[in-house]
Amino acid sequence: MSSQPLPVNPRAQSWARTMTGHGGDQFITAHRDTRVTMSADPLVDRTAREEREAATLRPGATLAHGAGHRAVEEEPDPERTCFERDRDRIVHSAAFRRLAGKTQVVVHPTDHQRTRLTHAIEVAQVATSIARAVGANVTLCDAMALGHDCGHGPGGHAAEEAFDAFLPDGFDHGPWGADIALHDLNLCAETLDGIRNHSWSSPAPVTIEGEIVSWADRIAYCAHDLEDAIHAGIVGVGDLPTDVVEVLGAERRTQLGVLIRAVSATVVEHGMVGMDSRTAHALSQLRRFNYEHIYTRPESLEQSHVMIRLLQQLVHYYVDHPESMPTPHVGDDLTVAAVTYVAGMTDRFALTQGERLLGWDPETFPPGIGHRYNIRGAAS
Repeated sequence: MSSQPLPVNPRAQSWARTMTGHGGDQFITAHRDTRVTMSADPLVDRTAREEREAATLRPGATLAHGAGHRAVEEEPDPERTCFERDRDRIVHSAAFRRLAGKTQVVVHPTDHQRTRLTHAIEVAQVATSIARAVGANVTLCDAMALGHDCGHGPGGHAAEEAFDAFLPDGFDHGPWGADIALHDLNLCAETLDGIRNHSWSSPAPVTIEGEIVSWADRIAYCAHDLEDAIHAGIVGVGDLPTDVVEVLGAERRTQLGVLIRAVSATVVEHGMVGMDSRTAHALSQLRRFNYEHIYTRPESLEQSHVMIRLLQQLVHYYVDHPESMPTPHVGDDLTVAAVTYVAGMTDRFALTQGERLLGWDPETFPPGIGHRYNIRGAAS
């Protein structure tokens, strides 16, 4: 074998020459030909942004103040508002990153189907669009929306049914996300409230921003779950109820525009977050259609049943073998520790652990889970 060094690609050489940037002794620029400038005014620091919020947001919007209302007191950040810090902490958290590997509708989705991560980003887009239009706190909506599903386990809502059996009060991804998955971030009380209570079956959030995120979640998943199902060939555009198409349109882009405008208009007209009855009925019909044709179709139910059995068996395994869990997860209550550990898993990791620890054969999994996604290869 030749010991001669391999030639370096010219593009790599060009990139390496930018290691220190461009410029002289005073400051460095990213590009050699940088020309754009702006006035050299003082920084828009936290205090200035708080003042801007107080002057521009509508009465009733939640204002950032200092370090925020946190369980553990902190010093205010000089540059960021308390809700900006919350958003940053969520984005950099392991719980948020793992959403990329967690089910939205299809267990262990393909490259083009939504995951919990892309769902959270789309909820944030809807929520911040409404917040900007009505003069609510955009940053707080963004933080709540990005964090709202961090409590979900692998396999989508199947995880909630699986973990219910182990916890006296059941497993609800909203409170679990606020109180367990994101607990170490020491988020503001308002952010945690919006995450904890975003589901329509929960108590109402205490902020207008929390109410906005509750609507944004439903709007986003009704529209994008339908789009995923159409692209997957599960349903067709022609299958949609006529009253849904007449009010919302048949495409996600149109549906989101109609629904965002409907919520925004209701806030402006009534001072509360809601939707006119005609548009709300169309949204409920779209959600009902998704339930009947997507969420509860036989293939989805089969996937859910498999995931429920798998997750419950994994919890039992870790209760019996606590040494198999990372040390930080092991506490006085082994059942809670095991549920916490399994709930944090991605779809692929849970399926891999099922094969490695429980002897599950991926070839026996229903379509959409096992051999189709090379779980065996991932475990090797």
